[in-house]
Formats: sequence, C-alpha cells, structure tokens
Amino acid sequence: MSQSEVPVPDLQVEFYRRLQTIRGQLLIDALLSTVSILDIPRVDRELAEFVAPGTLSRVAGWGLRGEILFPVPCVLESSPALLGYYRLLLGFSQKQFYGDRYGTRAFKGMEDTDRLSEANRVGLRGLCLTLCRAAELLVEGTGKLSQQSVHELTLLTLGPQLRGGALNRLGSRATHRVFDLITCLAAPAILTSSQRSIEMRNAAGRTVRVEFASDPDICIREELPSGKFRNLVAVEIKGGRDYSNVHNRIGEAEKSHQKARKDGYVECWTIVGVRGLDLSLARRESPTTDRFYHLERIVDESSAEFGDFRENLLSRVGICT
Repeated sequence: MSQSEVPVPDLQVEFYRRLQTIRGQLLIDALLSTVSILDIPRVDRELAEFVAPGTLSRVAGWGLRGEILFPVPCVLESSPALLGYYRLLLGFSQKQFYGDRYGTRAFKGMEDTDRLSEANRVGLRGLCLTLCRAAELLVEGTGKLSQQSVHELTLLTLGPQLRGGALNRLGSRATHRVFDLITCLAAPAILTSSQRSIEMRNAAGRTVRVEFASDPDICIREELPSGKFRNLVAVEIKGGRDYSNVHNRIGEAEKSHQKARKDGYVECWTIVGVRGLDLSLARRESPTTDRFYHLERIVDESSAEFGDFRENLLSRVGICT
C-alpha cells in the first residue's frame, strides 16, 4: 500500500477509540485511587446522607461501591477534578454542564485546575445533592451496571468531545491551507500580511483585505474611497474527509452563506475536503454557494480546478495577471 493509499479516516477512528479508552480508564482509576486514601466510614456516612437507602442497596447488589456512581463532598474535596468523571458519567459535555442552564458554571475550575475555591466549598453540598439525584435516575433507568459498563458510560460523552475537538483542528488546518494558497497567488500585490489577514493593492489602486473569520471562514473585502468596505467573497471551508458527514457540513455552509448574502457579499464559495463529492447534489443542498471547490485539487497546480480557483480569485480582487 502506498502512502497515498493509507486509510487516514480509519486510522483516526482507531486512534480516538484508543484515546477514549485510556482517558476513561484514567478517570475511574483516579477515583479509586482517591477513595483508597480516604476515611471510608466518612464516605459511607455521606453516601447514606445523599443517596436513598434502596438505591445504595441496589448498587451494592451489583458489586459496586456507591461513590462509583454518586459524588459526595469528601471525595470532591480530596480531588476536585473528579467532578469531570461524574459529569461524563451523567452524559454532559463541558459546554452543556458549565453553560448557563444549570447554574454550575462556577464549578468549572474544579475540573480544570483540581482546586476547590472557598466559594465552591460553600456550594459543594448542593452540587453533590443535585448530581446524586441525577445518578439515582440513572440507576433506576438502567439494568445491572458493572465497573466496566460505568467506564463505558463515561466514554459515550468523552468520545464526541474528542472527535469534535479533532474535527475543529482539521478544519483549522484546512483554513490555513486555503489562506496560504491565497497568499501565494496574490503575492505580487500584497502590501502587508500576518497570520490572520492579508492586505493588497488591486489594479484600481484600492485596498483589498483577506481575513480569517469565524463566519465565514475567510472573507475578502475591498476598501472604497469613502473608507467603507464592499464585501466581495465569503469562503466557507469544510475540510473533513468523512463522506457520511459531508452533507451536514454543506448544510452548515449554506446557513453561513445565507447570512453572508444578507451582509452584502457578492459571491459565496464553499471548499470541501471530501473527494468524489457529487457537486450536483451539493449545489442542491447549498443553492447559495456560487462555486464549489475540492481542497486537494485547488492546491494542486497541475489540476484544472487550481487554474479555475486562481482565475476567479484574481478576477474578484481585481489583480491583473
């Protein structure tokens, strides 16, 4: 198998699976290690205070100690970062758990820094009581749990978090590749450049700016004599190679482009990382997109798509070739 034939998506899936397993096992090991040095009678007293007796008996019948499922103050006081373990166990992403909805934003520092502030210490009992009630619902709504199945429950949330972060990094790399390509193509006209923007002079003597943005990913604007800017091209970049998710990504691009149209952008381009994408179908899913490009083709100087991208880019910014 040649290097170009290596199934990168399959390797990524295997990497995430292994990373999830390691991370999840580290979390549960950290919990067991913490409990091993605590005063077990105190742990048991707090469990009896925070959890219904029948629920504790059921969990004990499964061969599990209560703190595997139920957070109590003495455990989180000893290791505040274990709040992340209980968060994952109950199926909350960080964004959900530390958002505005549940009033738990102030506790994020426990997970991030493994420290318990005085304000967190005051609110810890209430937090544990709330989480224990949620864990009771988990016990009531499931069959028999084992330590392994508890470990797997934490991975249900951890997996999407890791994959989401990786996809963001893939998207960032794709955006940088396109930005570097634009920099190369417009090099003779560039006045100043940085990691996030390019400023160039076009044939009409006007300044054109190319900038990183979040929505759209890259925006191209021309400065008018009045000092105002005319929005020329909005570029959305979907660099992932996962074919099964590409149509969702094109839907996201369409939403961004609809907003760009309202902001006055003359053209909207979408660049995709998936090879073999049916462009006729993509155009139906994103009718606002004026031009679709494949990432790997526009960076290949021998391809016709590279020539098309170059010609249209230089035409839109007003640079003579």
